[in-house]
Amino acid sequence: MTQIAKNISVTAQMIRSLEAKYSRPESSVKLLAVSKRHSAASIRQAAKTGITDFGENFVQEAEGKIAELVDLQLNWHFIGPIQSNKTRRIAENFDWVQSLDRKKLAYRLNEQRSIEKTALNVCVQVNLSQEFSKSGISLESAETLGKLVNDLPNLCLRGLMAIPAPEKNLDRQRKSFAELALEFYRMRELFPTMDTLSMGMSKDFEAAIAEGSTMVRIGTALFGKRV
Repeated sequence: MTQIAKNISVTAQMIRSLEAKYSRPESSVKLLAVSKRHSAASIRQAAKTGITDFGENFVQEAEGKIAELVDLQLNWHFIGPIQSNKTRRIAENFDWVQSLDRKKLAYRLNEQRSIEKTALNVCVQVNLSQEFSKSGISLESAETLGKLVNDLPNLCLRGLMAIPAPEKNLDRQRKSFAELALEFYRMRELFPTMDTLSMGMSKDFEAAIAEGSTMVRIGTALFGKRV
């Protein structure tokens, strides 16, 4: 067993244990492997363990890996800040975009997504802490952007995503995630395609799972330090 396979096994066991601890249904939390700055060979190793979803932050880097791994049935998630001049390449190469935070970008992705492809899955990114250094819209604006995505034919609204400010205290982590979860459940009543609450990374995924996350984004714990 490779080190990557061992890391994935340990992380998956931790997720299953946390599901039980917080009375979540078994296998209700999906592991998104954040593969930015890791090689196609490492991704192939991860895929052999059954991982199907991979997250990338940089379009040019991802394009090469997506092309090299075309023989695998993988779901590619764009999770980085979206630049207007990269929307066409994102629409052409990715299955998911988790970092949508502007109407203009929604229109561009919709126009540039080929009608021959399935609709591009979209999560609206919320900036919970309103940090200027982070992408994302305010929690109060999530529904408005979500409605636009829901109305665009080549996009499919799947959920919400957030990267909260760093916080070591579990209770404070949970409070931040609980705010996003509450909005997610409310919006899900309006938009039935919403099924994904993408929150939680290496240092806070316990709090995220406790508050209802359906997808955690883990990188270094699986692949090791980035090159």
